[in-house]
Amino acid sequence: MGEQPEFGVLGPLEVRFGGVGLRVGGPIPTRVLTVLLLSPGRTVPVGRLVAAAWEEEPPATAAHQIRKAVAELRQRIPGGPALLLTDGPGYRAEIGQEQLDLSRFTLLLRQSRAALDTDRLSEAADHLRAALALWRGPVLAGHGGSVIAAASAVLEERRLAAVGQLLDLRLALGESGQLVHELRELCTDHPLRETFRGQLMLALHRSGRRAEALAEYATTRALLVEELGVEPGQQLSRLHQSILRGGPEPTGAVRAAEPAPVTGAAAPAPCTLPYDLADFTGREAELARLTERPGEALTGPSAAGPGAVRILVVDGMGGSGKTALVVRAAHRLAPDFPDGQFYSDLRGFAPGERPCDPVAVLGTLLRCLGVPGERLPEGLAGRSALWRSALTGRRVLLVLDNAADAAQVRPLLPASAGCRVLVTSRRRLVGLDGLDGAEAVSLDLLTPEQSAGLLTATLGTARTGQDPDAVRELAERCGHLPLALRIAAARLRNRPLWTVRHFADRLADESRRLDELRSGDRSVELAVRLSYQELGDRHRRALRLLGRCTGGIDVHGAAALFGLGPQQAEDLLEQLMDSHLVEQHELGRYALHDLVRQFARRLSTRDQGAEAASEAEAEADVAFERLLDYYVAATETACRVRYPDHAWSTPTAPSVAALPDLAGPDGAEEYLDSEQNALLPALEQAVRLGHHQRAGRLAESLVLHLGSRSRHADHHLVAALAVEAARRAGDRQRLRLGLEDLAVVLRRLGRFPEGVRAATEALDLAGELGEVTGQAAALHQLGLLRGCEGRLTEALELLERAVALFGGPEGGAAVTPGQGHGAGADLAAVRRWLGDLPGAVSAAERAVRLTRGFGPAAEEIAALTELARTRLARGESAAARQAVDRAVERGDERHRPEDLALAHAVAAEVHQRLGQTAQAAAFAGRAEALIREHAGPVRSATVENLLGALERRGGSPRRALALHRSALTRAEATGHRLEAANARAGLAAAWRLLGDHSRAAAELRLADALFDAIGVPERRRAA
Repeated sequence: MGEQPEFGVLGPLEVRFGGVGLRVGGPIPTRVLTVLLLSPGRTVPVGRLVAAAWEEEPPATAAHQIRKAVAELRQRIPGGPALLLTDGPGYRAEIGQEQLDLSRFTLLLRQSRAALDTDRLSEAADHLRAALALWRGPVLAGHGGSVIAAASAVLEERRLAAVGQLLDLRLALGESGQLVHELRELCTDHPLRETFRGQLMLALHRSGRRAEALAEYATTRALLVEELGVEPGQQLSRLHQSILRGGPEPTGAVRAAEPAPVTGAAAPAPCTLPYDLADFTGREAELARLTERPGEALTGPSAAGPGAVRILVVDGMGGSGKTALVVRAAHRLAPDFPDGQFYSDLRGFAPGERPCDPVAVLGTLLRCLGVPGERLPEGLAGRSALWRSALTGRRVLLVLDNAADAAQVRPLLPASAGCRVLVTSRRRLVGLDGLDGAEAVSLDLLTPEQSAGLLTATLGTARTGQDPDAVRELAERCGHLPLALRIAAARLRNRPLWTVRHFADRLADESRRLDELRSGDRSVELAVRLSYQELGDRHRRALRLLGRCTGGIDVHGAAALFGLGPQQAEDLLEQLMDSHLVEQHELGRYALHDLVRQFARRLSTRDQGAEAASEAEAEADVAFERLLDYYVAATETACRVRYPDHAWSTPTAPSVAALPDLAGPDGAEEYLDSEQNALLPALEQAVRLGHHQRAGRLAESLVLHLGSRSRHADHHLVAALAVEAARRAGDRQRLRLGLEDLAVVLRRLGRFPEGVRAATEALDLAGELGEVTGQAAALHQLGLLRGCEGRLTEALELLERAVALFGGPEGGAAVTPGQGHGAGADLAAVRRWLGDLPGAVSAAERAVRLTRGFGPAAEEIAALTELARTRLARGESAAARQAVDRAVERGDERHRPEDLALAHAVAAEVHQRLGQTAQAAAFAGRAEALIREHAGPVRSATVENLLGALERRGGSPRRALALHRSALTRAEATGHRLEAANARAGLAAAWRLLGDHSRAAAELRLADALFDAIGVPERRRAA
């Protein structure tokens, strides 16, 4: 031993040579050496060493510094070049078992197990004592970062397991009273560990201290209920009952071999399943799939043919409840597999550990079947063959939890048709599914109902029933992830004064949400980190960059973000999806779960030095600029294809990445619709980060599309962001455009005073810039807004000025063919209300002529609809029908659907006046459906008043009352005085038809007062 250095990790990291301690350098070499020692004989990639050395977001020189650290270690450690070897993509610590205390610890545990298998209990206890004597204090003590801390926790768990096994052996060898003090100390240090509690109860009972043993159980039960909200496990409960009954003396988990029973009774089937969750909820469909009996109709495709073993692989993101699901399924299936139910944790993603070697797993499984240790073959092939042979003709259930990959699982699969295998993994085991006939069961998130059910099951109805809305919000902020929900429930149980609302509000802060979702050694962040640590450098970088994207992303957007080609980007996304770190809810679009995104966002800022964090932020900023440039180019290209008549303020932006195939107007429209949930967050982020020019260009495209779709809330958000970006950039022309768009949507939303302010500022800016078209557009919006406010005379003046500047019906030099039609149609409407029917018809006819062949179809529809209304006002029903039929024919419900709703309502009135009641009813039904689905409050009030009049004339006054009341509510809420007057006039007419003349008179008085204030002549009042 003196010729080779000794390495100690079962305590603070220590390197000794010839009995003298050696210094290995600063924190980076120390962490590198620690990670290599935790995986002796195994190649550790440089990326893993970088993650351990710097946590997340390492400096650009990280790989070079790792090489430098290894070189330093080779110099400081005697024989270092032969111990620390370069191996392909990483490094390997090639050290003998006698040099590393962790290896000696593992070897002694194996020797103890071998002795136990042949009932040499004293020898097994001696090996365990020797193994535990290697520990020198808190393992890997000091600040080593999350990777090393996770490994430290795993090693501590192995130590405690060894302590528990040694105590079992000592109890089996006859010790009892002398163990009480030692066990009390262990219970104090680990109060929730039921194994130690049970051993203490057994030691007390065997020492004649039965009352103390029973009191210990009562104390343990109270603690578990208070801290975790659970009852003691079955083993502890059975021990308590045995002591309570004073029956045969309870035995420990390890006991000396007993003579075989002489009754001829068969030994009970082995069962190593973990305990089932008492409050398991949800996953009904998946549970039914896993527990289907032979002969039952399968809920999903089964690759297993007749006589084949059935293999089901459950995959899902960390914390999705895979283990809980398969354990619940296994307990339900247990009666169908009388020859045994086996559980094995394959440790595929355990921090600081290698995945379990199939050779070792097979050894454990074969021993459970009763195969003596001396009969176990040494190699994988021999043990796998013996395992399959031993299961021939048996009905066995095998649960393989936490599998790393298909190669780890294949040697463990039985061949007997009576067997079933349940496998869980964080990765999609594509090879096992495709090549070995396994059935994949991928876990999605819980539904909102399932999430609420889980919280209710764990917290109780008394607590969750007080505020169902808070329960829903809590579930939403937990991302409907079972682990997050259980942690939230555990925290609430530990804080009885907290309400569900209080904790839901604590989770509202996204920057702290992962910190809140932590309970003891369990956390959502750790669950996600374990999956993250298994990724290569390219995949880690991709995940960090995706964390900056709030909405989903398609392949082309990801390619721009990553700085790669579309095929390379898709490969990265698909591999992240196989690891359940990326979701795909629709073909071609990818997104991060909210909690994964928050984890990815904090990677660049948490546990990092200032330099590393700055470099990471700089990389993320450059990547976002690439994505933003791509979005600007793609949306402008799509909008130019879909809306060719729009007057663009700038040429098309050059593409910085490959654009999707838009395939004509329909393809362009599909792209804009599918990308909306990504484009809006990108625009918000662009404004927040100061990319004002890009934000302005992106907003121009989005406003055009959202306005066409009548998506008023999103339209308002984009227009407001456009105004903010233009102000910050000092771009007065874009500010004028943004204010104009903002005035449009504020009018549609019924926010007239705000709209007036925006339009007035736009008019002032247009005048300062000398933009005639801008002045006309602002006057147009001001006229519409004043008309909605009931100031018809002022609206008339403003619209006449707008039309004159556009070069419309009132003369003037036309700016561009087709411009002025919108103002002309609206001018016709105001003249119609003021009683100037000849002037209204003239303005409407000219607006129709201007739109025919020029501009979007929606503008022609608006002009034709107004022409029909003016013709109706003059009693020209046939001419009105000609105009409105053309409007409806030109309509497309995807574009400006609220304008099409008005056209359908007018068509219903026209056809009713012509005696075509069936057609009128059909048009009215479609108009009502369109406003219900798409319209804002202003257009809805107008259409409801028209439909109310239709119902009155059709003999349905009560239906008319409902429509006019709804219109009145909308009109009064927005200050739309004209439609409020129309609604009251309609109510008066409906009450008169119903014979309630007093109500009719009251409503008519209110209507006349409004009409008088607005200036509508009596002959134009709707009665």
